[in-house]
Amino acid sequence: MLLTLALLSLLALCAVAGWAVRLQLRVSELTRSVDEAEGRHREFIEQADHGVAVRRKIESQLLEKQQRLDRLAHHDQLTGLPNRLFLAAHLPVAMEEAKRRDVPLGVLFLDLDRFKHVNDTYGHETGDKLLQAVAKRVSAAVRSEDIVVRMGGDEFVVILSTVKSVTQVNETAARITATLSTPIVIDGKPLVTTGSVGVSLYPRDGTDVGSLLRHSDTAMYQAKDRGRNNFQIFSPIMDRKLKERVAIEASLRAALESAQLDVHYQPLIEIETRRVTSLEALVRWQHPTEGFIPPARFIPIAEETGLIVAIGEFVLKRVFADMVAWRNSGLTLLPVSVNVSPYQLGRSNLQQSITDLTARHRIDPSLLQIELTEGAMFEHLEPRNGGESYESIVNELRALGVRIAIDDFGTGYSSLNYLKRWRVDFLKIDRSFVRDLVTDSNDHAIVGAIIAMAKHLRIAVVAEGVEGWPQLEMLRKLGCRFAQGYLFAEPVPAHKCREFLNGLRLGLKDVETDVLRANAG
Repeated sequence: MLLTLALLSLLALCAVAGWAVRLQLRVSELTRSVDEAEGRHREFIEQADHGVAVRRKIESQLLEKQQRLDRLAHHDQLTGLPNRLFLAAHLPVAMEEAKRRDVPLGVLFLDLDRFKHVNDTYGHETGDKLLQAVAKRVSAAVRSEDIVVRMGGDEFVVILSTVKSVTQVNETAARITATLSTPIVIDGKPLVTTGSVGVSLYPRDGTDVGSLLRHSDTAMYQAKDRGRNNFQIFSPIMDRKLKERVAIEASLRAALESAQLDVHYQPLIEIETRRVTSLEALVRWQHPTEGFIPPARFIPIAEETGLIVAIGEFVLKRVFADMVAWRNSGLTLLPVSVNVSPYQLGRSNLQQSITDLTARHRIDPSLLQIELTEGAMFEHLEPRNGGESYESIVNELRALGVRIAIDDFGTGYSSLNYLKRWRVDFLKIDRSFVRDLVTDSNDHAIVGAIIAMAKHLRIAVVAEGVEGWPQLEMLRKLGCRFAQGYLFAEPVPAHKCREFLNGLRLGLKDVETDVLRANAG
């Protein structure tokens, strides 16, 4: 009995032990499963954290690239300034803010004066550096809340927000023009570039982006018409002038195609003998409905639009045709002077054209004289990008036998050194000095100094705009040899030039010869 109980107890103990072992195994399995689950969980968390970090990094990179693309799209790569797209997005917002605060907003349109000449003379790399320097100067001349935009080329726009008065706008525009007037040193070379600024105000001059920009641009052209390096505020009369300018440009293009242009000739006389020594060719425009249009009205527009090149070629060809006609009529040819724009000198092969025309018509090149304004002569001394300097071109013309004159002398950028380099044949004293020669001591002194200087340099002098005998007599006393003006003759068509070419002395319109002699004595 006892044995049975012992066996049963032993069996029970074995069963418990087996169950314990199995339980222990089960616990081990569960522990391992828990550890594996926790490991997987930790791995998942780590992966998730890594994924979040990667996502954030990608989002940051995308945001950075988006911002970079946005900056590239809305900023100028050369200067770093906001560009035209930025202006289109920002200006309407600025206008709304100005409207909400009931304050004006200023728009300044800036165009550099003669920037193309810098590119032509020194190259585009120098031009780019100049634009970068200009961008910095303009930005420094305005407040931090104002926006400076590069529209393209040499054009900039400044948006003046929170404007308190028109005086504030004027002061800013004046500050910009003043800071640009100071020479800028590029690669060791001091360059002077000025700016013309046009101003429009919101809401006075426009309530939309287009009108504000258009009116500030119109005012900028008015600044150029008034001598450049200044600023002008838009007014309705400017708009009318711009429309007139556009109409003249369109009519001028039509005039070139429909033979509305003509060439008239005015004689230059020797003061002592009053004999005609040469003729000046002057372009004339007879509009079919508006009648005679003065050159002062259309020549500046022709230069701005590039039409001056076609006009210059027309005048040159007409002069040679008229000289052939005079020769065929048995008249003795005299030298003829032709005004040449710096644009024509730089954009056309003038030397080749003259060589071809003189050879084709059998005209001696010495019978042709080229007149260049003083500003054009002294402004283009350095070689143009990839080409010759204007000085070289002029010297080549002189080598052909063509004579060179400086027109409007005294009104441009006089320099005795440059005058020596150019080796010119004539100086033509501007009519503004001749007009009051007798009554203004300053004009008398200037004319006398020019004549004396030219005499020492062996350059002949022509006085322009002589209209009265007292002027003529004073010029004679000062030693001026040649004169030109209405006192002797007005410009006439080619078929009326016989009197000028037949060798007769020209009389004076306003005084008898004996009166002149009496005063001369």
